[in-house]
Amino acid sequence: MKESIIYSTSSLYRDDFRVKAYTFGQGEKTLCIVGNMRGNEYQQIYICSQLMRSLKQWEKEDRFLEGKQVMIIPSVNPSSMNIGKRFWAIDNTDINRMFPGYSEGETTQRIAAGVFEVINKYQNAIQLTSFYMPGDFSPHVRMMRTGYENVKKAADFGFPYIVVRKPRPYDTTTLNYNLQIWETDAYSLYSNTTSRIDSESALKLIESTERFMILNGILKGEASPAKAARIFEYGELISLRTTQAGLYHSLAEADAHVKKDTPCAEIYDPCSGDILEILYAPADGVIFFQQNDPLVYAYTAAVKLLADPA
Repeated sequence: MKESIIYSTSSLYRDDFRVKAYTFGQGEKTLCIVGNMRGNEYQQIYICSQLMRSLKQWEKEDRFLEGKQVMIIPSVNPSSMNIGKRFWAIDNTDINRMFPGYSEGETTQRIAAGVFEVINKYQNAIQLTSFYMPGDFSPHVRMMRTGYENVKKAADFGFPYIVVRKPRPYDTTTLNYNLQIWETDAYSLYSNTTSRIDSESALKLIESTERFMILNGILKGEASPAKAARIFEYGELISLRTTQAGLYHSLAEADAHVKKDTPCAEIYDPCSGDILEILYAPADGVIFFQQNDPLVYAYTAAVKLLADPA
């Protein structure tokens, strides 16, 4: 393992800002793994820490194939993580909305440019990312429909779901989108959680990464068997929207299969305790996303259901 600093900048009041990377194996740049880019992505950096342990062990066991190099960047935004703030502390900008970056621009643009210059040289890239809304997911792999997406290779992770999404204008500044445009096979992996650690879900992502490395000629070993993945467009998800604001109580966990008319969540009046609304499943399917904040606004897509195939 080789440790390096791929980007640094001075700070007026604190220690220098540094983005560290760890390299395993030697030769062609085959895979780069990127951890948390936002300050509350604790699950994502936890997964990276456990991946680091695995990568060091695989290196000791001489499992890396000759001429293959893997890089892992546990955190692109350690400063925000240190103070528990999701976005950049000074101007509240999101680094994952700054790619491919601009070396003469604002701080987050410079960070994005410095990191992207390193990552885009790799053949494959995995980003451990989170959703813009707080909540839990059914673990899956996701990518943008740019015309360069490699859906077939995404099946190598062994996840039960592969989500493809047509990019919106604001998506053109994300890491996943720009890596694909620069001809890197890029994949966003979603764990169950974001701001809390779920070791069971983390283990699934580590096993899926190992499987991907084996099937793509990076790591020696035998890939674990997996069922055929269901590939679907993000727009196929059914949103269960609230009409009332209040205290939010989920009744069905993410990744759970529910029947039509199953109650999925309740909204309570925070003062009287009266039930203001119950969200019911409109069809048989899987709870793909479930909000986990204690409060919910009206007209929020608090639950996303993936209906069973017809």
